[in-house]
Amino acid sequence: MKSALAALLLFASAQPTLAGEADVLNVKVQKSANGTYNFSVTVKHADAGWDHYANKWEVVTPDGQVIATRVLAHPHDNEQPFTRSKSGVKVPEGITEVVVRAGDSVHGLGGKEMKVKLD
Repeated sequence: MKSALAALLLFASAQPTLAGEADVLNVKVQKSANGTYNFSVTVKHADAGWDHYANKWEVVTPDGQVIATRVLAHPHDNEQPFTRSKSGVKVPEGITEVVVRAGDSVHGLGGKEMKVKLD
């Protein structure tokens, strides 16, 4: 009985990690007249309520500088995949490609990233 209870407790405590990492599925980028960029990013993650959910995505230069972060303020258990946008992103001079990556509240950054060429 003790071993069954221990196994059940171990399984229950591991549940949040079963959701895996957040994946970027799609990125749409549009350059504004003022030279900044608008990013619309589609993320997929097996959100499991507040204990484990996709909580951000980032735009990163090839050398690893984070130039934008979109905080995702709540779980999207019943909305998968989901798309969120961020406007007014300033990209440093000379940067023609960025990486968009997502993170979750348990694993941090990870999962599928996307390289995006800028106009």
